[in-house]
Amino acid sequence: MALELTVVVPAYNEQERLRPTLDAITAHLGDSRGWELIVVDDGSSDDTRRIALEASIAEPRIRVLPGDTNHGKGHALRRGVAASRGERVLVTDADLAAPISEIDRLDKALADGHAAAIGSRAAAGARIDKHQHPLRETLGRAGNLLIRLLAVPGIRDTQCGFKLFDGEHARAAFAASRLDGWAIDVEVLQFFRRHHLPVAEVPVRWSHQDGSKVRARDYLSTLRELTVLKARSLDRGSLAVLGLFVLASFLLYKNRWTDPDGRYLPDALQDQNQWEWFFDVTAHNVLNLQNPLFTDLQGFPDGVNLMANTVMLGLSVPFTPVTALFGPALSLQLVMTLGLAATAYAWYWLIRRHVVSAHVPAAIGGALAAFAPPMISHAHAHPNFIVLFMIPLIIDRALRLVDGEHVVRDGVVLGLFAAYQIFLGEEPLLLAVMGLLLFAAGYSLVRRDVFAAAWRPVLRGLGIAAAVSVPLVAVPLWWQFFGPQSYSGVMHAPNTANSPLALVSFAERSLAGDRENSQSLAMNITEQNAFYGWPLAALAVGIVVRLWERPLVKALTFTAAGAALLSMGPRFELPGTAITVTGPWRALANQPLLSAVIESRIAMICAPVLGMLIALALTRLRTARAAHRSWGYAAVAAALIPIVPLPLKAVDRVPVPAFLADGTYRSYVGPGETLVPVPLPDPGVAEPLHWQTAADLGFKLPGGYFNGPWGPERQGIYGAVPRHTSNLLAEVRGSGEVPALGEAWQAQAREDLAYWKAGALVLAPQHHQDALRETVVRLLGGQQPEFVGGVWVWDLKPSDRSG
Repeated sequence: MALELTVVVPAYNEQERLRPTLDAITAHLGDSRGWELIVVDDGSSDDTRRIALEASIAEPRIRVLPGDTNHGKGHALRRGVAASRGERVLVTDADLAAPISEIDRLDKALADGHAAAIGSRAAAGARIDKHQHPLRETLGRAGNLLIRLLAVPGIRDTQCGFKLFDGEHARAAFAASRLDGWAIDVEVLQFFRRHHLPVAEVPVRWSHQDGSKVRARDYLSTLRELTVLKARSLDRGSLAVLGLFVLASFLLYKNRWTDPDGRYLPDALQDQNQWEWFFDVTAHNVLNLQNPLFTDLQGFPDGVNLMANTVMLGLSVPFTPVTALFGPALSLQLVMTLGLAATAYAWYWLIRRHVVSAHVPAAIGGALAAFAPPMISHAHAHPNFIVLFMIPLIIDRALRLVDGEHVVRDGVVLGLFAAYQIFLGEEPLLLAVMGLLLFAAGYSLVRRDVFAAAWRPVLRGLGIAAAVSVPLVAVPLWWQFFGPQSYSGVMHAPNTANSPLALVSFAERSLAGDRENSQSLAMNITEQNAFYGWPLAALAVGIVVRLWERPLVKALTFTAAGAALLSMGPRFELPGTAITVTGPWRALANQPLLSAVIESRIAMICAPVLGMLIALALTRLRTARAAHRSWGYAAVAAALIPIVPLPLKAVDRVPVPAFLADGTYRSYVGPGETLVPVPLPDPGVAEPLHWQTAADLGFKLPGGYFNGPWGPERQGIYGAVPRHTSNLLAEVRGSGEVPALGEAWQAQAREDLAYWKAGALVLAPQHHQDALRETVVRLLGGQQPEFVGGVWVWDLKPSDRSG
């Protein structure tokens, strides 16, 4: 027999609050026979079931569904709704925080044609008579924000436990649900969204009731369930694409996955040592409750401004448990492997959302964006340039501002995304902004009507984004630019721009790579920032000509061409001629922020643009005639196969000397003293950073590999400010010649050792080690070292150092 209304009340250990709730509901619903009330006991251990049964004896319209085990709110609601018979179904919490009289507001929304009406504490017109504890309220708001981002955008309060549904739709939605916890509200609302059933968010009166059953661990359980929901929302095609990206990233790094701690990427130069140190020092600072923006473990005594060194706090901090348990080598390997796959998927998602809808074209476009030759070049231990999954999300939010529908929401989200990206890498964010500006300029030229309608909401949204992000990053950015060991600009080599030939040549780690040619056109293998190959360049030109009528193609062409020109630097020579051309970068090279950019990296903007052009072309080919389609697919294959990346090289790592690995150094380096490697670590030789991570950061080092200030103008340089002794040792390392050293050099050495607070000098086996050992002996006035734990050690006494 159908009834007008079913009220479902899930109850777990509600002996104090249940009876007043049942009395209030029955009193409000009155004597009509057109309703029923179902109490679902979720395995209570107190008198909840007895109270419900007593109420059902007094009021036959109350039914009790007993349970012997506590499964969770979701499980209880699923049982109750499945047993309902009403044309409408109201679900309400046992505390009746929203009074039963508020059902009239929800009922009106259903009468207006909605399939569901949810009570909201956040909608305009809602009234909160009694607030929760501030911490619980903050967690609730954070949870609602997360839900809006991950699951049901547009609904401000999904978790108020007062919802009215059309009965048939409610029974279908709850029957399809799988979650047993608090996130079932989100799962059910997703069902309504998927089936295009209108949902109204109705403001209600609400009052916090003491004795809440929500525990701290429930927030973590809800987060886990939301993650499951998000994974389920991915269709099979998208999951397959994600799996392929993870596999491709794993294969790229397969030579190091055999032993992450014992294998090294030789083409990373010293960057792998540096980045493992960054992850380790971040974990050290977090676990010891020290400032995560600074350390003096390297570059002693001046220290290192970590915020000015792109230590990726947005990942190195969350990865602290992994680093602490398994070491920084595994953390870095996971971040690079999974981060590259996530970046590819993010570009795939963006392309499907804004460019083409088909899986395969979008997947190929996303793969090119993330696995293009410049990205593979930076895959040699430059995680800040390959872990770019936030960039497509930022671009998406910026594009949403153009619509002007949810300017405040999109502005807030954009601000949060930008703030997080700053803690992943500022230079990639700057490059993304440059790409967006180029695209906006190009699109505005061909669609002035869109520009006229969009500039106001875009500016308003950007203002909101700035208002959200600036307070979050103000202190870290102040520290970066004005804090200890901050610097202005970075000295770069004069050949940091791309040659035009680099854009059409093949990178070293591409299938058609040419090592000799690529090395002659780039600073090093980690900075091969173009190298897309001439077949891809030719294909891109063909796609542009064929699809030129589309405004999107014109804007993408403007973006790629602009980025390529800027990447060539202030002046460049036309290939095969002696003609030098002034490039557009000349006007920007000395501007704030841009002066520190390695201009060849601007060509990386071309990677996602080329991915989008190919996605458009492949989509167009699907409707072409068979012959054209075959030729088109062959052209795409001919352009992409030569730049398929090869697995990165990995070699066995140089073992850490036992003197450091087993802690013998502790007998030589006292409190407040440092261990001084011979020669001192610098960007060319940074193996002592690996010594530190292997020794759990048990000692401090002078010198090092980082960015820091030099001179009165605080110009940025790579490594610590050199001293006479460190320069001398570096020269001997390179030449193998022992110089004539008199008393002046010995006095200088004592001064430098005192400055470094040196407790011991350590010389590991290396090229020209005999010359280095003899040099140190002479500097120390004849003091001979002892060979301990695989290294030569000079145990320094206070007399060996001058104040």
